Amino acid sequence: MIKKHANIVDVSRLELDLANYAGIDEVGRGPLAGPVVAAAVVLGDHVDWRDMTDSKALSEKRRKVLSEYIKRNALAWALGRCECDEIDQLNIFNASLLAMQRAFNNLKHQPSMALVDGKFSPELDVESYAVIKGDLHDPAIGAASILAKVTRDQEMVALHDEYPMYGFAQHKGYPTVRHLEALQTHGISVHHRKSFKPVAKLLT
Repeated sequence: MIKKHANIVDVSRLELDLANYAGIDEVGRGPLAGPVVAAAVVLGDHVDWRDMTDSKALSEKRRKVLSEYIKRNALAWALGRCECDEIDQLNIFNASLLAMQRAFNNLKHQPSMALVDGKFSPELDVESYAVIKGDLHDPAIGAASILAKVTRDQEMVALHDEYPMYGFAQHKGYPTVRHLEALQTHGISVHHRKSFKPVAKLLT
């Protein structure tokens, strides 16, 4: 996949119609385990989207409520992902771009433009702009952040049932003290990213 340095833009300078562009964001670049998950959302202007923001600024309960609201009311939404083996092969930066590309390509209704959180955009077939802290400044990107976060967190909670010794339900795969201690005690699972240093050290 070819990396694209998208035009970094101030969204306040764009004349945006919520029905004509997708907001894209990803979750899961930092964890030692689990996939990186992206979402693409086309909101539309038929309901109130003022609560859409960076998922990290919301409580878990509020994220879940807003996630269902988005799924019910958005004109279109879709998810994309990269699993651990792809992350190890591509590196997390490229895997994140690929997950976002997949999310956009999975949209049933593809708009003519996309706004992507961060400094970079994946290669898309439409005009795209990168928006620094986009999940705070644009409701569609905020909605994508929420969908991706809720989806990935739910997957990590489900993974906890299979591998309770790692504590995935609590830390969602991030390198907390408990997670690092569990890796030392139990070794790695098939859901760990072998290219990430704390995991790679155990392999050597």
